[in-house]
Amino acid sequence: QVQLVESGGGLVQAGDSLRLSCAASGRTFSPYAMGWFRQAPGKEREFVAAIISHSRNTYQTDSVKGRFTISRDSAENTVYLQMNSLKPEDTAVYYCAGASRFSVPVSIARNYDYWGQGTQVTVSS
Repeated sequence: QVQLVESGGGLVQAGDSLRLSCAASGRTFSPYAMGWFRQAPGKEREFVAAIISHSRNTYQTDSVKGRFTISRDSAENTVYLQMNSLKPEDTAVYYCAGASRFSVPVSIARNYDYWGQGTQVTVSS
């Protein structure tokens, strides 16, 4: 069984930065992709960013391009989401996820097999 544990969330002011971490543990885990999603109160879970394990190609949703960066440390089995220039609309619970199947669209939540418990990010204006 694979466990994903997020950390690094918190309360910050607009314009500040945060770095989220997602540590994978359990059985040997070699995902096709790792992703970050977020869910704000009353809204559906939305894609934020993803990284393909073998190519290191990254993808971000338009609203975070130029501000958020996803990266992965394979040796540590950890994925990071560096978030700069945070805005109040970035406030949400952020979830880390892992996709096992090859070549699935990485922006779609149902393509991910493993999920963390989430970490709250709150950005005040």
